[in-house]
Parts: sequence; structure tokens; C-alpha cells
Amino acid sequence: MRAVQITRFGGPEVMDVVDLPDPVPGDGEQLFDISSSGVNFADTHQTEDSYLAKQELPLIPGAEFVGTPAGGGQRVVGLLPGGGYAEKVAAHPRLTWPVPDGVTDEQALAVVLQGATAWHLLRTSTHLSPGESVVVIAGAGGVGTLAIQLAKHWGAGRVIATASSPEKRQLAESLGADATVDPALAEDDAKAFTAALREANGGKKVDIVLEMTGGNVFAGSLSALAPFGRLAAYGMAGREAPASVAVPALMGASRAVIGFWLAHCMTRPQMMDEAMTDLLALTAAGDLRPVDGGRYPLTAVREAHQDLRARRTTGKLTLDPTR
Repeated sequence: MRAVQITRFGGPEVMDVVDLPDPVPGDGEQLFDISSSGVNFADTHQTEDSYLAKQELPLIPGAEFVGTPAGGGQRVVGLLPGGGYAEKVAAHPRLTWPVPDGVTDEQALAVVLQGATAWHLLRTSTHLSPGESVVVIAGAGGVGTLAIQLAKHWGAGRVIATASSPEKRQLAESLGADATVDPALAEDDAKAFTAALREANGGKKVDIVLEMTGGNVFAGSLSALAPFGRLAAYGMAGREAPASVAVPALMGASRAVIGFWLAHCMTRPQMMDEAMTDLLALTAAGDLRPVDGGRYPLTAVREAHQDLRARRTTGKLTLDPTR
């Protein structure tokens, strides 16, 4: 089979398309023919070995796929610990879900990892209540575009999204964001970013922030929280760790910082089932609109990562293993 393999760590240049033997299913696993593979920002950390989980070489990146069982059967979307950038994969059926008719490969891939992340950030980590304000950092990204819609669907009082260009801010507003903020304000001054978030919320502090950048964006978001506000950190796209959080500062403002990593939900499949049942049904009904960020040939995987890292993309990126 053709697959993307990494034999050294680094940037997009370390990914090579090679011919490899078909994977051999392990205990309880099944062989699937892949029709589409998902690309996530976490994959760019995986190539560098800067991800939360330590990587071992050689490796095939990719944590999600749409495909059918070898020999035929129901189209499914599935999650993986790795190996998704390929024509075939050995996966555990317990972490696959049937794709309803009318839901495209791209839509299914958008909701399986990024959609489930948005779902659990709002439901499990921050416990969104109707009427609360929600800030979605990187509102034009894969998680952000879905988090905006889910927050509005579940009754958020005001949704504020950050996005780095007028076009991306317009996209966030078209998905339901009530206001948008340019994250460039945080580059030199976290206080300016805090002020912009509060201004976007009618001068009031905010209840929930979904944060995945780090650095001054994290610091400015934390300062913008109202009493009993919650910041859920689920990424560090800026490659800059935020300053340490002082516990007295949390106590003094009655606010919380919550970390989230979807991998822990994968070890509790019932948590994934709950999210996926809801997300696929909402998508099939047209109540959730995943944003297609572009479909790349497998041979253009380096370009996909370059575009993602350069913030040239919106929504969900996918790979076509047949090209």
C-alpha cells in the first residue's frame, strides 16, 4: 500500500510517500480500505515529536479515517493512535461509527476528532449553561468552526470568535459568532487582548474560553474570565507555552483552568459514542455544518501541513489516498 512515512523528526519536509506492506490486524482489530484521511493540527506536532504523546520512528501519521472493511461493508469513520495517512489501516471496530447516508467523507472526518473535541470541551470540560458567553479561539479552524455552532445550538448567550484575517472573521460570523476579535492584539500585549474580549462581550467579563494557542492569547483569555469562568486549554498552536498559572490568582477570581486531550475519551469509548451519535445526527439533519477546508492528494501531504501551519486554511483538511 502507499502511505506517508516519517523516519526523522522535523517539519513537513520529513514526510515521504512510500510503498509499505499492508498492515496486519492485531487482536480485535480489522483491516479497512481508506477512502479519506483527516489532517489535524496535532499532526504537525507529531512530525516534530512535540506532541503530548512521545512518538517512535518510523511512523505513519494520522489519527482518523473514513473507509470500509476490507472485502466490503458499511462505510465508517474511525479514530486511530496513528497510521491514517495511508491506503489501508488496521483499526479497532470499537472506535468506528457508521456514516449516515448524505454525510460526506469530509463531514464525517470533521466531526470525529475536531467535532468530538468541541463537543466535550463545551459539554464535559466547561459544562456550558444556556445564556453563558463563550470565546472560541481560532474560530475559523476545524474545532473552532464546530464549537461556534454547537455553542449557539446549546443556547450560549454570546459567542465571540478570534480569527486572524477579515475573511476568517467573516466565516466565523456566518457560522453564528456574535462578535470577532483579531488575535494579533495579543502578540505584544496580553492586556490589550483581554480588553478586546471584554469589549466584544459588551464590556463584561466572559464565562468560557476554548483556548488552543498558548502564550499571550492564553494569558489574555485567562484575565478576561468572569467569576466562576472556565478556560479549557486543548492545544498550543503558537508553539509558546503560557506563563505558569498561580493558584491564588485562580482562587481570588473564582476561575478555573481545565486541560483537555481527546485521547482520554478514546480510552472510554462510551464518551466517544455519546459525542459521535449527537454530531453525526446533527450533521445529517443539516443542523451542524462542517466547513470543508480542502482535499489534498496523498502526494501533496507536505503542502497540506505547510498550509495548516501558515494559517492559510479554514475548517477541515483531508487527504485522498488514491491520488
